[in-house]
Amino acid sequence: MEEAKTQAAVLMVPLPCQSHLNQLLQLSGVISSRGIPVHFVGTATHNRQVRLRSHGLKLNAIHFHDLPTLPIDAPAPDPHAADKVPMHLAPATLAYAGLREQIGLLAQKLSHTTTRLVVVYDRMGAEAVRDAVAVPNAESYSFNCLSAFNLFLILWEVMGKPFQLCDAMLEKLPSVREFIPEGALYFSASENILEREGDIHNTVRLIDEAYIGLMGRQEISGGKKQWAIRSRGFLLERESSDEYCLNWLDRQPPKSVIYVSFGTTTSFRDEEYAEIAMGLEESGQKFVWVVREADRADIFAGGAEGRRIKLPEGFEERVKERGIVVRGWAPQMGILGHPSTGGFMSHCGWNSCLESLTEGVPMAAWPMHSDQPINAIFVTEVLGVGVEVREWGRSLEVVKAEAVKDAVVRLMASEEGEGIRRRAAEVGAAVRKSLDEGGESCMEIERFVAHITRLDH
Repeated sequence: MEEAKTQAAVLMVPLPCQSHLNQLLQLSGVISSRGIPVHFVGTATHNRQVRLRSHGLKLNAIHFHDLPTLPIDAPAPDPHAADKVPMHLAPATLAYAGLREQIGLLAQKLSHTTTRLVVVYDRMGAEAVRDAVAVPNAESYSFNCLSAFNLFLILWEVMGKPFQLCDAMLEKLPSVREFIPEGALYFSASENILEREGDIHNTVRLIDEAYIGLMGRQEISGGKKQWAIRSRGFLLERESSDEYCLNWLDRQPPKSVIYVSFGTTTSFRDEEYAEIAMGLEESGQKFVWVVREADRADIFAGGAEGRRIKLPEGFEERVKERGIVVRGWAPQMGILGHPSTGGFMSHCGWNSCLESLTEGVPMAAWPMHSDQPINAIFVTEVLGVGVEVREWGRSLEVVKAEAVKDAVVRLMASEEGEGIRRRAAEVGAAVRKSLDEGGESCMEIERFVAHITRLDH
């Protein structure tokens, strides 16, 4: 007897970079929680990585498909490099294109068990799914890991600015080529994107509505349907590894702590770590500082977390009453959502920006590369919920302790910072309301689920 088919099943195809893996895993959790089978495909190494770092996400409803781990020609993080763009990202993206045939075969197999196979692929990894989207009962959606603001600016410029913008501030922004390597621009450009049903943006309409609308224009996306899908996350009970950090936060006054973290792709020199340490110490503010080396292409190779970062002698002892250093992985969502956290010094990766915006935590923006400078502009100039640590035009200079101190004090202990913190709290409350049951973001998820499970095919 033939097995009954599901109305829809979803095949998720991420890129092998933590920020991209995490976003599609979160989306997998959102969709699988609605009872739709979700198949997450990647190399065994990167599937292991995303599961290890899932931090409380319910994974039992997600089907992981481990493909052979590919050799990725990429050096270890170089803290002395003037350009902070991780050297393994482009090779990793190209390596995943080599999985095209295997992903296509998996799509063929899955297509026999469902009426509609929904292929969701990272926009920068379209080459890997060319065979999968050709399956007769498949329909596909590109997934955008950037803000709609960011991706729109990239496409608008790459396409020759096909129409004028009403926003004078946007017209005055520097070229995206000042921030983003040409290779990354190619992977983001529309001519590299497959024919598809629509685009999914990891954002909320409340903060990105105007740019989602611009993304939907014929000149930019061919008029494709634009979806904004974001959950607040699936954080469950505290894990044992989180206890030290979160217990310390439990003992601090409300909104008194600045969280300092620069993501998974930033590598600093010892000199730079020393300047940050001195700046935090001289600010007089409470802090949680995550100190870790950038990820390798394979985080399980070469000693896992890489070199142990050296901080100034005696620093941790001197600041132990008002600050802690976390070496390794930190529970970022738990920290940002904690009542004692009042600010976030960040590299401005879009995951971090969204998590901070959702919890109403203002930011000290310190972008390092790629999309991050544009995200910093969005946070500080468009939304008005952050301060700048340094001008992008001085990005090749070492940021001195005085600049770190000034940014922390401005955000945490100044009249200017008070207004920014108030604005961030208002944005956070509105975003959380939109993510709650019945809110606009929640309804967007339901509309997308209804769309992919529709009866016409």
